[in-house]
Amino acid sequence: MTGLTSSRKLDHLHLCARTDVAFGDSGFSEVRLVHNAVPECSASDIDIRTEFLGRKLSAPIFIAAMTGGHPDTAEVNKNLAAAAEHFNIPMGVGSQRAALENPDLRDSFTVVREAAPNAFLAGNISAVQLRDHGLEWADRAVEMIDADALCIHLNFLQEMIQVEGDRSAVGILDTIRNAASELKVPVIVKETGSGLSKEAASALFDAGADALDVGGFGGPSWAKIEKARASDKAHQNLGDTFLEWGIPTAVSVFEVAQVRKGPVIATGGLKNGLDAAKAIALGADLAGMALTLLPSALEGKDALFERIETICGELKTAMFLTGATNISELANVRYYLTGTVSEMTNK
Repeated sequence: MTGLTSSRKLDHLHLCARTDVAFGDSGFSEVRLVHNAVPECSASDIDIRTEFLGRKLSAPIFIAAMTGGHPDTAEVNKNLAAAAEHFNIPMGVGSQRAALENPDLRDSFTVVREAAPNAFLAGNISAVQLRDHGLEWADRAVEMIDADALCIHLNFLQEMIQVEGDRSAVGILDTIRNAASELKVPVIVKETGSGLSKEAASALFDAGADALDVGGFGGPSWAKIEKARASDKAHQNLGDTFLEWGIPTAVSVFEVAQVRKGPVIATGGLKNGLDAAKAIALGADLAGMALTLLPSALEGKDALFERIETICGELKTAMFLTGATNISELANVRYYLTGTVSEMTNK
């Protein structure tokens, strides 16, 4: 299983980098921020600094989980970590399962802390693996990268389509509750492409989650990715059937914000700084991006730095055009919802 887990991580990275793995509409095209024709501020005074789980950040951009667990992924993680350090923004690593199963693969993760000694880093383990292996795995995941938080990910759509997937969700809330009460770092619970409803968010906050990452529909599609990996017709057909499954990211952020008891991260199909601004206006604290950053991260550190600079510039432009001089003001900017997002939110 160890070798299988590691090779799967490389499969996922190659598929995301070389093919179009995104599917659906995240909903941000149906969110329109209200233009302020008299913003009464200077663009040079726009301040995008924020706080997250007690840490001061220079921008509300989260480098969302992408990779790790195979030697060939180390360079990408190194570039991403260098960006997190340079811009003082948080970063999450990909699932650490492969390195927990095989310590020889730790280097693809430990390189992150080496490249980002001061950045906010989040470890990553699946809720199923945590349930099955206990808190020892969580502690090892945190120790591996000297993490500031641990992401516990929920990926049951992927598990159902993945040939070798885990197909039991029994005991997941108790697992999260135990981790939240026992771990020495905050717990972030994250979906991975199907989104969080307000009911699920309420249950997760009640279980002790310190923050939630909505991981909504409209970004990388794990149904599409696992369909591409599957060699049998049954799992390929299952991937086709459930391609449109999930809650659009914009809708998920809107719902989770209604029951929030902690920070909310918007990931899933955010493409630029304008999407980040819309996510914050809808109720997110951070805008998470993975697939948007991956091509630049594969190209090299300079390309990645330039991409993040562009995203921050787009965010500042959106803020100036709404008259919001800081992130708190952006969170209260008025917006219009149209189309499916309006229908789904009844707004």
